[in-house]
Amino acid sequence: MLKLDQPLLRGVEPDWTLVCLWFALMTVGVVMVASASVAFAGVTYDNSWFFLQRHLLFMLLSLAIAAVIFLLPSEYLQRLNLVFLVGAIALLILVLVPGVGKRVNGAQRWIDLGVFTLQISEVAKFSVIVFFSNYFAKRHPQAVTSWAEFGRLIGLLGVILMLLVLEPDFGGTVVIGATAIAIMFIAGLKLRYFVPLAIGAAGVLVALAVVSPYRMQRLITFMDPWADQFNAGYQLTQSLIAFGRGEWLGMGLGNSVQKLFYLPEAHTDFIFAIIAEELGLIGCLLVLALFAALIIKLLAISKTCRQRGNYFLCYFVFATAVLFTLQVFINIGVASGLLPTKGLTLPFISYGGNSLLVSCALMAAVLRADMEVRTLPEPRVPVTNPSRVRPESPVVGGAA
Repeated sequence: MLKLDQPLLRGVEPDWTLVCLWFALMTVGVVMVASASVAFAGVTYDNSWFFLQRHLLFMLLSLAIAAVIFLLPSEYLQRLNLVFLVGAIALLILVLVPGVGKRVNGAQRWIDLGVFTLQISEVAKFSVIVFFSNYFAKRHPQAVTSWAEFGRLIGLLGVILMLLVLEPDFGGTVVIGATAIAIMFIAGLKLRYFVPLAIGAAGVLVALAVVSPYRMQRLITFMDPWADQFNAGYQLTQSLIAFGRGEWLGMGLGNSVQKLFYLPEAHTDFIFAIIAEELGLIGCLLVLALFAALIIKLLAISKTCRQRGNYFLCYFVFATAVLFTLQVFINIGVASGLLPTKGLTLPFISYGGNSLLVSCALMAAVLRADMEVRTLPEPRVPVTNPSRVRPESPVVGGAA
């Protein structure tokens, strides 16, 4: 039976700065989902607040799951790392079974649970972070000791990424793969392993683009969306129009024109374009500042975990920071035309129950990790060269 609390945490306060940043981003999400979806929901479901109501329900569910994870000692995440990984792989296989996986717009990424649909790539994100963090923490400071071990590790990661590509979920593939590689990097994997890994990853990405006509079309359209603005480039051009209309201070909250059936996925993947249109450059910078502060805070916690000798929590928190950074960069890059179109949500802000649930679960685990690591003794700074430490000279002849 799991013991959900530990006496050693009594009297240790959560990091309220981290909590405020987390809830500030979710508050922005509630406001912007309501604004971006009101017209589409009113016409499609005859209820202008349909998406807002569902978003609030998902938020309550996410916070409930986050509370459970917060009460769970971090060591149990570490112990259950194989359960998470095997479960994620099983779900990735199951979602590809005809009749089990739900297909939407040509992608089979979801399993319908009745109450809501489970997006398997979101489960895989959490599972991969837990497994790889534990794998390298157990082997610190060696990381990987042979090419055979490295091959097995990359083979396992390759199986997960291949299953994601088959859905297809190219955005999830990139984010999960890059996050796993980031854990390898901070764990001290030697450079000789990274060179073939980088070459192989680049080759796979090129091959995926070449063999898939719709991905190649996205790349071509990304280079000049205005050349086909009413077909393949439609979504990107409408997003760019939203950015242009926003200027410095925006059109005002609720006054977006692009959300009125011009910009598809305005409340999900392209919600940042609506933020740009309604709140302008200043609003965009404020949202980016919240994300930057959150990520910097996570990296500081990861550093503290490393200094106090808990490498599992160090890698876990670092991977969470990398995951959020990648999703923010890719989502905003796509909306602003910096990157080719991919289906990735903006953490805590976009409408999407699965993304919100996993993001909140990760934040709860980080809060718990931060509290646990602050109970550990601070490391002593060793004197590397005692001979250079000069003793205090005695005073001769009294005061000057």
